[in-house]
Amino acid sequence: MEWYKLTKEEVKSELDVDLSKGLTSTEAEQRIEKYGRNQLHEEDSKPFIKKLAEQFLDPMIIILMIAAIISGVMGEVVDSVVILAIVIVNAFLSLSQEGKAEKAIAALKKMSSPTVKVLRDGDSMEIESDLLVPGDVVILETGDIVPADLRLFESSNLKIDESSLTGESVAVEKQADAQYSEDVGIGDRGNYAYSASIVTYGRGIGVVTETGQNTEIGKIANAISEMEDEQTPLQKKLAKLSKVLGILTVVICFIIFGVGILYGNEYFEMFMMAISLAVAAIPEGLPAIVTIVLSIGMNNMAQKNAIVKKLLAVETLGTTTFICSDKTGTLTQNEMTVTKMFLDGKVIDVTGTGYEPEGKFLYDEKEIKEEDFKSLYTLASIGALTNDSQLKNQSGNYTIMGDPTEGALVVLSQKLGHSKEDLNAKYPRMEELPFDSTRKMMTTFHKNFIEDKIVSFTKGAPDIVLARSNRILIDGEIKDLTDEMRKEVLNKNVEFAQNALRGLAYAYDIHDSFPQDISSEKIEKDMIFVGLTGMIDPARPEVKDAIKECKRAGIVPVMITGDFIETAKAIATELGILGEGEKAIVGSDLNNMTPEEIQEVVKVTRVFARVSPENKVQIVTALKANGEIAAMTGDGVNDAPAIKKADIGIAMGITGTDVSKSTAEVILTDDNFATIVNAVEEGRIIYANIKKFVAFLLSCNIGEILVIFISIILNLPSPFVPIQLLWLNLVTDSFPALALGVERGESDVMDEPPRDPEEPILDRELTITLIIQAVSIAAATLGVYVYALSHVGKHADTIIYARTMAYATLILAELFRSYSSRSMNHNIWEIGVFSNIRLVQATLFSLFLMAVVMYVPFLEELFHLTDLYFIDWVIVIAASFIPLVIGEVQKIIRFKRKNKE
Repeated sequence: MEWYKLTKEEVKSELDVDLSKGLTSTEAEQRIEKYGRNQLHEEDSKPFIKKLAEQFLDPMIIILMIAAIISGVMGEVVDSVVILAIVIVNAFLSLSQEGKAEKAIAALKKMSSPTVKVLRDGDSMEIESDLLVPGDVVILETGDIVPADLRLFESSNLKIDESSLTGESVAVEKQADAQYSEDVGIGDRGNYAYSASIVTYGRGIGVVTETGQNTEIGKIANAISEMEDEQTPLQKKLAKLSKVLGILTVVICFIIFGVGILYGNEYFEMFMMAISLAVAAIPEGLPAIVTIVLSIGMNNMAQKNAIVKKLLAVETLGTTTFICSDKTGTLTQNEMTVTKMFLDGKVIDVTGTGYEPEGKFLYDEKEIKEEDFKSLYTLASIGALTNDSQLKNQSGNYTIMGDPTEGALVVLSQKLGHSKEDLNAKYPRMEELPFDSTRKMMTTFHKNFIEDKIVSFTKGAPDIVLARSNRILIDGEIKDLTDEMRKEVLNKNVEFAQNALRGLAYAYDIHDSFPQDISSEKIEKDMIFVGLTGMIDPARPEVKDAIKECKRAGIVPVMITGDFIETAKAIATELGILGEGEKAIVGSDLNNMTPEEIQEVVKVTRVFARVSPENKVQIVTALKANGEIAAMTGDGVNDAPAIKKADIGIAMGITGTDVSKSTAEVILTDDNFATIVNAVEEGRIIYANIKKFVAFLLSCNIGEILVIFISIILNLPSPFVPIQLLWLNLVTDSFPALALGVERGESDVMDEPPRDPEEPILDRELTITLIIQAVSIAAATLGVYVYALSHVGKHADTIIYARTMAYATLILAELFRSYSSRSMNHNIWEIGVFSNIRLVQATLFSLFLMAVVMYVPFLEELFHLTDLYFIDWVIVIAASFIPLVIGEVQKIIRFKRKNKE
């Protein structure tokens, strides 16, 4: 039901409540049975057993487990145990690194106020907020968190901060008597208050209309809980690669088994050959290496103030094509700041941002002092004294208690060197006329400002304050306010508004004694006009450079905010988000569009203002439908659904609500938009490195397959046994692959546009390189194997000697090949052999492991290997360099071809 459209009488009738007495205890109990408690439902967390089971659903893992079980049944216990150990270790490694908990609903629940003041049985009392029911009469005062959605019945200077729900940076003035017949956006419903918003000023009385999941915040909770967790691009690509490898493995195994049987080989021998092939085809270390490299990336990002909660989100950051950012608190500081003043007929610029009381006053770009402008002290004093907010300093962290607009005026005065406390002590407040939304003014009375006189200070809406004034303070002198002067003031106010500055005007009057009648009609007229201030929630100073960096990297920044379109456009233009020919629209324009129309709109629109939570999800959905990788940043409750829907959800760690932080995959601990750029760069480097080691591992595995496949076709004995290939794939190959995963990024990684989200891990160039390398590894290994079969020399067992030669050649060829894998475009002598010290260490360690299984007696026997002599090693090493040389020659040819193109 659209409660804000109903009259007060209709609401009372619909909810059957007496406003003077509230509900009875009996009615409240009955309604809690009917509507349930005023709390949000929590989702059941996924059981550990289910999480563990999901780790074993990968096609490659399934094939390995089947191979392990069959090997065990056939008596090859060692092979079986080793394969199963690999699978289990990888599963627990993934679980321990990720561990993302779904706490969004719990965080929403935690935001509710614990107790609330209500009328029950005719008495005012405090009750637990979860006991509220529709029809309860709630009393609101400054500082209260609104406990449920309320239709307001009384409002006295009531202002409510709804920024976490709507994104609007200024507290909203509420007017209980407001009436609406047309549809009105959430942020514009003056007669309504929302659960989890905060009362910053005044008081009010409202009747509960919705509780729990039916509140606006409850709808957001539902939207979050109903959204499915989607796979990241890397997950999709690895799953596709895994599926292809799995199918190819099964097909090739059947072919090999069939060919062997046709040649008259034993069933058991051919079955073990097929198992060997399955082991060779599957890069056992790949899942573990991807997990480890991503977790290293997580640690690197954490050091750069970006905590990544979901492991695979590390890579997705690097693919981002659109960053949809909330304005308030993300691109801006969520701290209202006076940036311009108009007094003595001149415009003064005020430097400094946020609530920190540091800044300068500039006229014509030159710093001025208080004595240079005689009206400056008067205006700053009026702003600080007609004020109920307080500036708090907690170890250098400045915050405001009270209304943010008033807070900006306290900070302005302190920048001039006058704290509100000092001014109050010098000029004590005697009485006040509180602000209300009808008069749009506030007046306070003070003594001592002018000797032996009482002074009334007034601040308020510029047009109204100016209309109530007949004199003006110019250079310390009171003069008549002419029509020309009025026009100049109004023009300056329009100029401020065009620059998204919120204007306030200041005036005062002098009284010989304290007035007997302090009504607005008597006091707020024939005043002395002093000047204007223009304030804004300022952009974060570092964001402008971050936006430039985004655009240089081919990433499109988009502002999505609940604030007014003029303010949004001004900030977006200042930051460089809104460029020539790009559009800005309001969220309500999306409500009557089809999904296809929205998909076209998001291609050219860079600012979306006055949006609802549903609009944010529509925008992100449309971007994803266009094939974009969308990141959504934000800090409010209103951002949570879109954060969850986006490919990457990014929350602010300091100003962000628990909801946004729990929903997001990435949390910025410094609330700095620029940190996103660093995270994107890290994500790109990680993806490039993943491609390198995936190609390296697969070239090794395909090389192994070719050696076995060709051996069978030529009716040669199997060159390897399963345990040899397991050891090689898991240990000897994995360490160089891991070292490739931490390769430092190319210098131009942020000069490239985002890659096509549909681009496979193995693109055309990488696939060609992979095939050439696999063939060269197979040729070198098979050549040595065939040679060894016919040149036994001093070795007693021909097949063991030949397998040992093939095994040593394959390992060395793959280790040397890893140095060529470090870059697709630069030769080894350009990047340096020792520039990746981790790879050097990995190579030496892998060589050590190879020597251990070849020369430790019991391991030598277990792995079916034998000692090699000096001449054998000469042959092995010479052959092993073939893939490295071919890889480097290929780079030279590719480079020349690109230059010609």
